[in-house]
Amino acid sequence: MCKPTISSILYLFSLLFLGGCKTSTQVDLIVHNGLVYSVDSTFAIHEAFAVKDGKFVAIGSSDEILKNYEADSVIDAGGRPVYPGLYDPHSHFMGLGRKLDAADLVGTTSYEDVIQRLKAFRAENPDRAWLLGRGWDQNDWQDKRFPDKALLDAAFPDVPVLLTRIDGHASLVNSKALLLGQVRADSKVEGGLVMVKNGQPTGILVDRASGLVSRMIPAYTKEEKEEILKEAEQACLAMGLTTVSDAGLDRPDIELIDEMHKNGKLKIRDYVMISVSPTNLDYYIPKGPYQSDRLTVRSFKIYADGALGSRGACLLQPYADDPSTGFLLASAKELEDFTARIANSDFQANTHCIGDSANRLMLDLYGKYLKGPNDRRWRIEHAQVVSTADVPKFGKYNIIPSVQPTHTTSDMDWADERLGAERLKTAYAFKDLMQQNGYIALGSDFPVEAVSPLYGFHSAVARVDTQGNPAGGFQMENALSREDALRGITSWAARANFEEKTRGSIEKGKFADFVILEKDIMKIPLPEIRNTKVLRTVIGGETLYKQTL
Repeated sequence: MCKPTISSILYLFSLLFLGGCKTSTQVDLIVHNGLVYSVDSTFAIHEAFAVKDGKFVAIGSSDEILKNYEADSVIDAGGRPVYPGLYDPHSHFMGLGRKLDAADLVGTTSYEDVIQRLKAFRAENPDRAWLLGRGWDQNDWQDKRFPDKALLDAAFPDVPVLLTRIDGHASLVNSKALLLGQVRADSKVEGGLVMVKNGQPTGILVDRASGLVSRMIPAYTKEEKEEILKEAEQACLAMGLTTVSDAGLDRPDIELIDEMHKNGKLKIRDYVMISVSPTNLDYYIPKGPYQSDRLTVRSFKIYADGALGSRGACLLQPYADDPSTGFLLASAKELEDFTARIANSDFQANTHCIGDSANRLMLDLYGKYLKGPNDRRWRIEHAQVVSTADVPKFGKYNIIPSVQPTHTTSDMDWADERLGAERLKTAYAFKDLMQQNGYIALGSDFPVEAVSPLYGFHSAVARVDTQGNPAGGFQMENALSREDALRGITSWAARANFEEKTRGSIEKGKFADFVILEKDIMKIPLPEIRNTKVLRTVIGGETLYKQTL
């Protein structure tokens, strides 16, 4: 009989020891002790997850994740809510950078208030060749009529001034700017309007007429553009946004963003819509959609009409407070030509439509080329005033309504003046639109509105402004549930961008984009939602914004 040797005893012991111990898998990041809203198809709620190589690799209870995985970076969420990275499927990311570099006129209470802010901005920036600002809204003033250039001329006679209205569809300029742009009372531009009084331009330029002056403003250098984009990124990350959008850019700006992503100067993900033009169609259609882990370029942005606040929205019947019906920003033939070319490509058509006439025209054009059920995911951006007869066309042709809930709470105090009581009932009808396809994309249109997606979430659900007005909410029959509103800024927004396979929910294999909030917006009283703090914003497993309580 053979006696066991020391080495064989040690070998048997090692087998017993190793067999009884399960080693943990090494990952890059573990988040536990959280209230993790997956926003998957079942709306499952978990406690923890593990991240490896920028993607979610496991999701479950805290015990399961901590037992089976280990990481050098471990986040105890402290019982706080964790959501998928928040989306803004319709915004102007580069436009936000430009706004942050100009005088902030949001919330001004009068024309005189505008002048005072401009003087303060000019004192801080005395060497700029142009004085630029954005955010004024005459509907917030006691005198709701459009201002004229008189006060600007008196305050700034020697420097050209261009002030963009809050909606981006009208500008107020001074005489110096009109002179540089060679704008006269008889100046004409298709899709725009030079407002005239007593035979002279008033200083108000609506829609494409603004280009007569803005084309004279010196262009940003590449380095300046990089700086404003980085400023915009920080503003978005602080609001919990991990994917933003640029609703209308040309090739140089698209290529700059791609370059900044590739060299690590910019990390926020961006869904870019190409500004539609014959030149851009000629260049991008043969190349086809472009997708990197940070940048999506697969849509063309078309402008059908202007904005309601500046009476540029194209309506079926005259405005309630003006004999005009607004206007299209391109001819019906041009709009069809654009639509036809996009139909013969792999790109989405995303069209800005505010008025019921513009919406009808584009829904019918879409229907002509889509023909019936499809997965092209063409979108109507804003879908703000849609005739009841036209709403079913969204479902018939699988057209996505891409709306901005904060437009509702910004416009509701004066929208009835523009539309009248009956037509107002067909405006901001988010629930009706959502029900056509079973989902809706919720954006902000920043810098037209605030950057925070929580403002949009609150407006969609409560239909009241920051002060809680009106009591009981505005047209509450079209309010969304909290679950639908959360999907609208996460998984549904991702679907509208053709990105649902890689992000928009906390699921195994998707990019580890997530946000930790101070409070649970799915449960807290509605008035608390807008002031809920973002504690951490993470993209691809990397913390890019963090705030401590």
